[in-house]
Amino acid sequence: MTSHDFLSMTDWSRTELDQALQLAQNLKAELKATGTHKSKPLAGKTYGCIFHKASLRTRISFETGIYQLGGNSLYITEKEIELGKRETIEDAARVLSRYLSGIVIRTFSQNDIAKLAEWANIPVVNALTDLLHPCQLMADLQTIVEQKGKIDGLKVAYLGDGNNMANSWIETANRWAIDLRIGTSPETLPDATILAKARNEGPGKVTVTHDAIEAVSGADVIYTDVWASMGAKDKTDINADRLKSFQVNMALLRHAKPDVIVMHCLPAERGREITDEVIESKHSVVFDEAENRLHAQKAILSMLTE
Repeated sequence: MTSHDFLSMTDWSRTELDQALQLAQNLKAELKATGTHKSKPLAGKTYGCIFHKASLRTRISFETGIYQLGGNSLYITEKEIELGKRETIEDAARVLSRYLSGIVIRTFSQNDIAKLAEWANIPVVNALTDLLHPCQLMADLQTIVEQKGKIDGLKVAYLGDGNNMANSWIETANRWAIDLRIGTSPETLPDATILAKARNEGPGKVTVTHDAIEAVSGADVIYTDVWASMGAKDKTDINADRLKSFQVNMALLRHAKPDVIVMHCLPAERGREITDEVIESKHSVVFDEAENRLHAQKAILSMLTE
């Protein structure tokens, strides 16, 4: 049993995060070897999966993972639970705690899930907010360990919008000694509070640059995401203009290390933030990364189970 919830990367200690990554690798190896899991830590448990945003990877990976670990999941839409509207978050949290063993929530406000976790007496997992996406980051780190054998000491370049993925990468520098370069425009910066906290507390180094070549120079890992996140699609055209010099293409990859890996949390807008040539190249690990959502999230749920 670890910390009660998983709302951000910094909710857990470095030791807990390392344990989760090792468990994710073990679960993946076991599933591939035997097609099942001998241990069913979620047996007899039901998890409420509250989704206020559309999903492919997140919903399917969580529901599949819960099933593989012996548990049951309930898919709950915004129409059924309008947090803070139909009833208060405080009331919803206490009611759900009487029925469920845990809550997985994909929504807009980080403050809403923080309040939900405060009032619930069951674990709450952040499956994505506008501010953070820690479950994706755990799958990303699992993929990096598979490819590079380590996390500490790597040079990681994140290119594009300073969105929830950028913020979660910055939180990662609060736990691992990475050299993180955020390549973005002056108008699309990551969260200033998260950035300051990582710079003051973490073992990693975080640099924000407006030059894509500077960001990827000597990089071990290049990461990108859509330039306008879900819920901010009205910024698609304006961000495309602001971020066009940060497209991940083969010309840019020449400035990174020869064995650089390229990551994208998907869905990708091919030809915009990343080219087809890169996403289909030997450098791309985006589908390994997507697969690891399943295993990383099983590890998180297992560690939150009493």
